[in-house]
Amino acid sequence: MRVNLTLVCTECKEHNYITSKNKRKQTGRLELKKYCSRCNKQTLHREKK
Repeated sequence: MRVNLTLVCTECKEHNYITSKNKRKQTGRLELKKYCSRCNKQTLHREKK
């Protein structure tokens, strides 16, 4: 039930990270604070549709 997904920066819209999640346990969209190399700071990254 694990699916691979891409995390996108909410400020510059760059695709920075690839991760996976369990669809049964986490039904909503994944949101993490990660480092963005284009913004040079930690920003909120959301799961791409």
